[in-house]
Amino acid sequence: MANRQKNILRTIKEYVLITLGILIYTCGWTIFLTPNNMFGGGVSGISAIVQFATGIKMGYTYFVINALLLLISLFIIGPSFGIKTVYAIFLASFCLNIEQSIIPAQFIQDFALSNGKLLCSIIGGSMAGFGIGMSISQGGSTGGTDIIALIITKFHNISPGKVILLIDVFIIASSLLVPSYTADGQRLPFVDKFITAVYGMIIVTVCGNVADLYLAGSKQSVQIFIMSHHHEAIADMIARDFHRGVTILDGKGWYTKQESSVLMVITRKTDVNMLLREVKQIDSDAFLSVSSVAGVYGKGFDTIKDKKA
Repeated sequence: MANRQKNILRTIKEYVLITLGILIYTCGWTIFLTPNNMFGGGVSGISAIVQFATGIKMGYTYFVINALLLLISLFIIGPSFGIKTVYAIFLASFCLNIEQSIIPAQFIQDFALSNGKLLCSIIGGSMAGFGIGMSISQGGSTGGTDIIALIITKFHNISPGKVILLIDVFIIASSLLVPSYTADGQRLPFVDKFITAVYGMIIVTVCGNVADLYLAGSKQSVQIFIMSHHHEAIADMIARDFHRGVTILDGKGWYTKQESSVLMVITRKTDVNMLLREVKQIDSDAFLSVSSVAGVYGKGFDTIKDKKA
């Protein structure tokens, strides 16, 4: 029963964070990028280009393209990823449309447009990257090139941000061939489109790097050494509640000259505080050492991909 409750709470937490990530992602577009006639890469960038050329709101194009990509991803990445991404795509499509109607124009003018295109591109790109990273870290995705990136990184050792960046550069460059209109119907000259494409490069660079930074932080691992007379109870708790492997090392205290057992555990940084609290509940006198580690591969962590796969 306790494990079932923890699984339910974990699932709720994942969907809450995915929702928050989508809201940050769509607000970055709605407040900072779209009002400036800016476009980035990926499906959002394509959707923005279509909106500027035809007037069709981003959410519709975003949904149609992502639905096609999602069908492909279900066969490669799996149904668990697909369920979360279906939710993310529906939410993002809805938000991209509705936010353009409910966010006051004066708020956008004061908060974004008045600060200039450069600052808007940096803030909007950062918000989009942060939202992408938050969603991917919970097993979901904002769709589009995120899905393509996760398919590629499933088989190759390359960061999602770099894959997204390469695809986005191609999309932005191709946007120069498509006519673009402002909200009042005026067609943008080629020079303005070229400048907008430069801003687009800034947007995707910022977005890709922020996404990588967030994912690197959420996947950071730590190595914990635990010395306690109740090492068996602590090891059972870690294996049962945190689903992490525990290695018991033979040790000897030089000061006491007594034999002792030392537990070595590697886990995600996000689990550290809760794990330490549980250890202290079992043995308040336990001695612990926590250090950051890099490049943890194996079950429950990262996988070394075969480039030939």
